[in-house]
Amino acid sequence: MAGYLSPGAYFYSEEQEYLQAYEDVLERYKDERDKVQKKTFTKWINQHLMKVRKHVNDLYEDLRDGHNLISLLEVLSGDTLPREKGRMRFHRLQNVQIALDYLKKRQVKLVNIRNDDITDGNPKLTLGLIWTIILHFQISDIHVTGESEDMSAKERLLLWSQQTTEGYAGIRCENFTTCWRDGRLFNAIIHKYRPDLIDMNTVAVQSNLANLEHAFFVAEKLGVARLLDPEDVDVSSPDEKSVITYVSSLYDAFPKVPEGGEGISANDVEVKWVEYQNMVNYLMQWIRHHVTIMSDRTFPNNPVELKALYNQYLQFKETEIPPKETDKLKIKRLYKLLEVWIEFGRIRLPQGYHPNDIEKEWGKLIIAMLEREKILRPEVERLEMLQQIANRIQRDSRSCEDKLILARNALQADTKRLESGLQFQHEAEIAGYLLESENLLRQQVIDAQILIDGKYYQADQLVQRVAKLRDELMAIRTECSSLYSKGHVLTTEQTKLMISGITESLNSGFTTNLTPELSAAMTQGLTPSLTSSSLTSGLSSGLTSRLTPAMTPAYTPGIPPRLIQSYVTGVDGGTLQTLKLMQIRKPLMKSAFVDQNLTEEEVNMKFVQDLLNWVEEMQVAIFTETVVF
Repeated sequence: MAGYLSPGAYFYSEEQEYLQAYEDVLERYKDERDKVQKKTFTKWINQHLMKVRKHVNDLYEDLRDGHNLISLLEVLSGDTLPREKGRMRFHRLQNVQIALDYLKKRQVKLVNIRNDDITDGNPKLTLGLIWTIILHFQISDIHVTGESEDMSAKERLLLWSQQTTEGYAGIRCENFTTCWRDGRLFNAIIHKYRPDLIDMNTVAVQSNLANLEHAFFVAEKLGVARLLDPEDVDVSSPDEKSVITYVSSLYDAFPKVPEGGEGISANDVEVKWVEYQNMVNYLMQWIRHHVTIMSDRTFPNNPVELKALYNQYLQFKETEIPPKETDKLKIKRLYKLLEVWIEFGRIRLPQGYHPNDIEKEWGKLIIAMLEREKILRPEVERLEMLQQIANRIQRDSRSCEDKLILARNALQADTKRLESGLQFQHEAEIAGYLLESENLLRQQVIDAQILIDGKYYQADQLVQRVAKLRDELMAIRTECSSLYSKGHVLTTEQTKLMISGITESLNSGFTTNLTPELSAAMTQGLTPSLTSSSLTSGLSSGLTSRLTPAMTPAYTPGIPPRLIQSYVTGVDGGTLQTLKLMQIRKPLMKSAFVDQNLTEEEVNMKFVQDLLNWVEEMQVAIFTETVVF
């Protein structure tokens, strides 16, 4: 029967129609997949070629001559490859072959890809070649905590995605296709690294396209090329290779803990950042506090307290500075770990929190310490020197006190002997004590002035002690003069020798230092007002040069000639200049003592006694000027 189909033939025809329809759908899917891959791979290539100012418009056409392919491999590897410059097919095939040979050299497996496939623009094999390059140069280097040795690059990237999005409610990461369609995974990964840029509550209620657009937009701001468009992913089965390529770009762009090295994971950023801020705050406060202390220039005058302050500084330098140096290094090391997150934008570094800011403050502290030590050390040495001088005054004062006590006791003994009508025994001994006391007091005067000039904290007390000793010395000297002047009588021969010595003093040693008028007046027995210190030195030298040792005790009213001489001639120029400005008593001439009722011997005695009294007065006046401050 014409036009009649058997049941078997009918079903066979229907099966063919279904099969054809499936093949058509599969072909359209492949076309869509290839279209998305082509767009994704083209964008991926261009983000690298832009570094050498090249660009691909049509993936299948622009790789045929091999030049862009070689340039891509040079950018990815950092190596320089040879190339043919001609435009003939031979040159194109040769350039593609150079690229393929380089990949084989790097142990990249190329399955059924020949140079003519790329030169002829074969879409399937061109996409396959680019995918192989992506796997080798971008995905194969992915490493994740907890990975196993037998994991592929794809599996490691999936593990990283799962670890990154762990704990996000309603989000699962099981593949690189359907799980990414709604855009939540992309947003969750970005939120993990930059929570300030993604609001997950908004993501939970937005549409797929809105989530995808927002994720791609934010990622692009973070430096991730927009390899995908929302409509490429919001399909029933997104292209796996395209999604893997984009997710691996996220992995590359986001901070990560280096393999086998130190780093801070996204989970620990906040904790480490708080730790860093606390360390910086504490150290900066400590530095500024001690800069204030080290800048203080108010030091005690007490050498003991100053020495303690200096020792405290040395202890601070030796015990507190090293630990803070260690803290500073810890801060710098932690900053290095946080730096990638600071550059990524996860952390915003406030002003004054950079390690360089700490170094600036630290430098201020070191300078303040050096300046403090520069002042403290010589000040300690200066006060120690003053302390030694003060100790010497204390020691000499005790010695002077002892000698004055001995002199006082001896004086009291001679006083009792005089009352009993006995001869003196201690006059020379007392004179020695007084001379030694004078010498000690002179040094104490000099030392006390040094303490006053140096603002020594106990200078006033020591000055009072020296002044007290001076008063005691003057009192004993006055008592000696009064006591011993009562017990001496000059013989006629001694009186003549005394007068001869005084006359020679007036005519030679004394008058040589006087003006002609004053010298003539003295030799003629005149008594003008004397204001020159030369009188003291001349008279003293004249007296002592004419007296024999045997005569010395008898001629000195309480003080031996050696004491007079050492005392008078030991006075400095400043004191003599002061005496020149003083109006002192004139010595009387011999004629003033002439009396009809007195014998010549008695007149001579009175004349000599008056001269000795005048010498003693001069001695006392000079000594007073020496020890007065």
